[in-house]
Amino acid sequence: MQPDIKTENEQDQPWKIVLGELDEKMGVKILEESAQRVVATMPVEGNRQSFGLLHGGASLAFGEAIGSWAAVIHAGKGRSAVGVDVSATHHRSARSGTITGVATAIHLGRTTTSHEVVIYDDEERRLCSMRITNLILDRPKAGE
Repeated sequence: MQPDIKTENEQDQPWKIVLGELDEKMGVKILEESAQRVVATMPVEGNRQSFGLLHGGASLAFGEAIGSWAAVIHAGKGRSAVGVDVSATHHRSARSGTITGVATAIHLGRTTTSHEVVIYDDEERRLCSMRITNLILDRPKAGE
């Protein structure tokens, strides 16, 4: 098996979003990715609570993922980001369709980032407003 050797050009590229297990189960799709802005979609179907409404926890998990991905892209090579604060207000819910989440940078610092995340329904009505703050950390070296 050949080792994974990256060219100099590939090493300088920003981190690309990789979906985690929960993101895949929720049906998340990435449309746009940068430190300044991440846009993704998620189906309402499969993410509803027992009353047939989009689950608020699913909205939070979706929004936290989007904001955290933007922070990791900003962190750069050899660094990562972990969420330290997230707050959300649910304005309305959805019963069907696809929701779109947009994370927009508020602050991109050396040690912290903050992003506003707004989640919309198919009719572009605001369902949820969130703010997430991430701490930027050095990634542990192998064996640490």
